[in-house]
Amino acid sequence: MPRSLKTKTKFIFFTGGVVSSLGKGIAASSLGRLLKARGLSVTIMKLDPYINVDPGTMNPYQHGEVYVTDDGAETDLDLGHYERFLDISMGKLNNATTGQIYEKVIARERRGDYLGGTVQVIPHITDAIKEGICTLAKSDGDWDVVIVEIGGTVGDIESQPFLEAIRQMGLELGQRNVAYVHLTLVPYIPTSGEMKTKPTQHSVKELREIGIQPDVLICRTEHNLDKKLKHKIGMFCSVPDNAVIEAIDAESIYEVPLNLEREGLSKILIKQLGLKCSKPDLDDWKQTLEQWQNLTNEVEIAICGKYTGLHDSYKSIIESFVHSGIVNDTRVKLRWVNSEKVTENKADKLLEGVSGVLIPGGFGDRGFEGKIAAVQYVRENNIPFFGICLGLHCAVVEFGRNIIGLKNANSFEFAPRTKYPVIVLLDEQKKITKKGGTMRLGAMPCHIQPGSKAYKIYGQELINERHRHRYEFNDMYKKQFEKAGMRFGGLSPDHKLVEMAEIPDHPWFVSCQFHPELKSRFTKPHPLFRDFVKAALAYKSK
Repeated sequence: MPRSLKTKTKFIFFTGGVVSSLGKGIAASSLGRLLKARGLSVTIMKLDPYINVDPGTMNPYQHGEVYVTDDGAETDLDLGHYERFLDISMGKLNNATTGQIYEKVIARERRGDYLGGTVQVIPHITDAIKEGICTLAKSDGDWDVVIVEIGGTVGDIESQPFLEAIRQMGLELGQRNVAYVHLTLVPYIPTSGEMKTKPTQHSVKELREIGIQPDVLICRTEHNLDKKLKHKIGMFCSVPDNAVIEAIDAESIYEVPLNLEREGLSKILIKQLGLKCSKPDLDDWKQTLEQWQNLTNEVEIAICGKYTGLHDSYKSIIESFVHSGIVNDTRVKLRWVNSEKVTENKADKLLEGVSGVLIPGGFGDRGFEGKIAAVQYVRENNIPFFGICLGLHCAVVEFGRNIIGLKNANSFEFAPRTKYPVIVLLDEQKKITKKGGTMRLGAMPCHIQPGSKAYKIYGQELINERHRHRYEFNDMYKKQFEKAGMRFGGLSPDHKLVEMAEIPDHPWFVSCQFHPELKSRFTKPHPLFRDFVKAALAYKSK
C-alpha cells in the first residue's frame, strides 16, 4: 500500500450475496449509528460498480432517486440512509463509481503520470479505489471508522475490481484495522417448512475464492435463526457462531439498529478492531421509535408524480413523511397518484378524500399537465399543498393561467415558444451542453421574508437548502404574481431567484425550488414537512 494511503482509521467493508436489494445500505447505516452512539466518529462510503460517472443522468426507474449532497454531488440513494441514520452530512468523497475511477485513471494516463507504463486494472484501478477510500478516511480529521459498502452482489463481473481493492487493504492494513461484513439471505421454503443455508454457503464460498474471509455474517430472514442453524452457518462459512447475526424482517427500517445491537454486531467488531469506546447511548433513537410505534392519528397525503411505479424514486420524501408524522403523532398514509392520469375532470376522483397533496421534483413534460390539474384542484378546494422543485413550477404555471389570466402560460422547458414563459432556463445554464453534473447543485443560501408563511415555518431569515435544477421562476413576472396574491417567501441573497412561493389566503399552499426532503432526519424532521403534515391533520379534523 503506498505510504500516502496509510491512516489510523479502522475500516469495515460491507459486501452482499445471493440476491440484490437485501438492504446493505440499511445494515451499514445501522452499524454506523451504533458505533456513533458509542462515541466514535463514523462515516460511510458507497462504491457503485456501474460505469456511469454518477446516477445524475439515469432515469429514476433505473436507479431510484438521486441523492444530492451539500457540496453538489449527485449520488446513490443509500447516502440518504447514511445521513438519516448518522445525522451527518456526506459529500463527494462518500460515493465513487466505476465511471469515476476509470475517468481518474485515464486522465492520469493522458497526462503521462504513469511514465509510459501499461495501465492495468491491477494495480492502477485498484490503487485508485484504495486511494479514494483513504482520502475519505483522512477528511475532516482522521475518522475513527470508515464503513464501505460495495454495491451489487458477490459474483457480479463489474464488482471484481472493488472486491480486489478491499482484499488488498485487508492484507496491507492487517486484521486489527480491517473487518469484512457479508450480508446474505437465509430463505424460508414454505412447502418444506425449512430455512435453507445453502445460498449463504455458496455466497461465502464465492467470496473466499477471491481471497476475502468474512468476519461477520448478517443473515436476512423472515424467521428467527435458532442456535443450531447459526452453528451450521458458522461451521460451513468459517465464522464463529456469535458472528452469525440475525437480521429478521422489521416493520420499520429504524428498528434495524436496535435489532442488530441485540445480536451483538457492534460489540463483535469493536473487539476485533481494538476500538476503545463507551456503551451505546441510543435513548433518543429508542424514544423516537417508541413514538412511531404508538401513533394515535392517521392522515392520507397524495404524492402526484410520474415515477410512482417505483417508490424508491421518492425515497427521501417517503422517509421525511415518517419523520414528520412522528412529531405530529400521526401515521402518514401515502396515496400514489400517477400524474399522467390526472385531468381537470378526473382530479376530484383521484384526489378525493386526501388531506394534502405533494408534487415532487422531476424532469420532462410527461404528466406535467396532470400535475397542474392537481394544483388547481387543491388550490380551489383549500386542500394543503406542498410543491418541491418542479412542484413549484406547476404551482406558478397554474396560478398564472387561472388567476392572472396568462392563457397557456408554461415552462420554457416544455414549451419554448410559449407566449408566457413563467419558468425559464437559468442564465448560468444557457451555454451548458453536457448533462451530467451541470445543474444548479448542492446547498445554497435562501433569505426568508419576514411575515411570510415560510418564516413562520422556519423561524429564521437565512437558511441553506439543497438544489438540483436548471429552470427557475421568470423574474419579469414577479410583480404581476405578487399583485394577484402570490407571495415569494424565499429568495436568493441577490433577490434574483425565487426559492419559495406561497398563497397567503390559502390554508397551506407552499412550494420551494430546493429539496427539503434531503435534510430530514429520523430524530430531526424537516420543518416544511413537519408543518405540512400538521396542516393536513388540521384539514382532516375539519
